[in-house]
Amino acid sequence: MSDDVQETLARVESEEREIVLVRFDLSDAWSLGIRMREAALADALPIVIGITLGEARVFHTALPGSSADNDSWLERKTRVARRYGRSSYGVGLSFRAAGKEFDSDARLDTTRFAAHGGVFPITITGVGVVGTVGVSGLPQADDHAFVVAHVRALLPASA
Repeated sequence: MSDDVQETLARVESEEREIVLVRFDLSDAWSLGIRMREAALADALPIVIGITLGEARVFHTALPGSSADNDSWLERKTRVARRYGRSSYGVGLSFRAAGKEFDSDARLDTTRFAAHGGVFPITITGVGVVGTVGVSGLPQADDHAFVVAHVRALLPASA
């Protein structure tokens, strides 16, 4: 296991602990999705964006340059975030840090689950994980960073 994997995992685990919201509803999902879409359009990012609450997909958009493959990746990464209650990137990094490979060691169907960066849990204080927000279309570290920056912006200024 490389030091880079350990350092990145520590940063991602810190993000997962830090980014906990006091509330998140359908209106918040819509506002977040629109902000993410506008930012992605401004930077010409070829991504799909998806937000879920529970099992419901409450926001989805595809930007120029994205494809149906990105939708498939987003769904697979979303399943990982839901199953593990943490970011899809963090799950993949945890497996690598332990000297394992998610695709074989998780014993999950790789056509349905992908532990690659880009989906982050929506966690509510005192409640737990209530949904996910994610993107697909960039390298996994960039997908993760884009999502984290936008979800972090929902935290109160004092956080």
